[in-house]
Amino acid sequence: MQQPHVSIVTPVYNGAKYLEECIDSVRHQTYQNWDYTIVDNCSTDQTADIARQYAARDARIHVSLNTEFLPAMPNHNRALRQIAAHSKYCKVVFADDWLFPECLERMVGLAEAHPTVGLVSAYCLEGDHVICTGLPYASSVLDGRETCRRHLLDRLYLFGSANTVLYRADLVRHQDPFYNERNIHADTEVCFRLLRDCDFGFVHQIMTFTRLRPGSLNTISTDLGTYFSSMLHILETYGRDYLATEEWERLSHQYLCEYYRFLGKHAVLGRDEKFWAYHRNNLGQMKDGYSRSRLTRAALANLWRVAVSPKEVLGNALRRNNKWRSTGATS
Repeated sequence: MQQPHVSIVTPVYNGAKYLEECIDSVRHQTYQNWDYTIVDNCSTDQTADIARQYAARDARIHVSLNTEFLPAMPNHNRALRQIAAHSKYCKVVFADDWLFPECLERMVGLAEAHPTVGLVSAYCLEGDHVICTGLPYASSVLDGRETCRRHLLDRLYLFGSANTVLYRADLVRHQDPFYNERNIHADTEVCFRLLRDCDFGFVHQIMTFTRLRPGSLNTISTDLGTYFSSMLHILETYGRDYLATEEWERLSHQYLCEYYRFLGKHAVLGRDEKFWAYHRNNLGQMKDGYSRSRLTRAALANLWRVAVSPKEVLGNALRRNNKWRSTGATS
């Protein structure tokens, strides 16, 4: 039987340094029924030349050149609009990153064995750390709604980034734009949207590599500390689909309290205006809005703890801050 067709896309801007490694990881897949489109977002380096050289050698590889520069998320959506009309699955792989050789074979195999599955994730190597919480080893498929409940209630980290996930192509085609272009965590948000109507698959193996580098969306998100605002947005938009009213209210309150404690710590440590503008704007869009008095109380609570035990509190805070900046931890 012929393998189902997979469309792979790489949205890229100035990715020449690692692009060859990325493309080679696609070409060396054990699964070979794919097409691959590289969408160059007006790069000023050798990105387009590298992509064209590979396209000249492999007919499955195509190059699409943007005529005008797009922000990251709109460019990701443009890339997904390039998937082949006959593809059954699609995969994003970013130009900094790559796929392990069995990635497509294992992910497509799981999806084919379970037709109710709409997206498949797996463990991911991020820098030198393995990420994603995963399901119990005996479980490779979970009801979509239960997946989202556990993600919220148990704080499981199942989805990783867009680089980690295989999507069923019809789900991508039916939503345009696929990613919410106003949300830096649109890759997580879209999983909550899709899993209302399909199941979730998980491969118990490291299938992708994500590179941590300055300027990537991952490091921008880490530097701004976007985790709490993202989770509150997901709770506000999708939480009632998966949680009982009491659960939703409790979690919303809990995340908001943790958010202000997080901001209080950074008020003590000191952050630039870009950091504060991001959080004022995001809190301002939420139901209760941005509260300067609540932030002040959180900062004073941290100052009080510093006054009581300065070495311990400042040492812990600085260690958390350094870890948060270097590894992507957000709390």
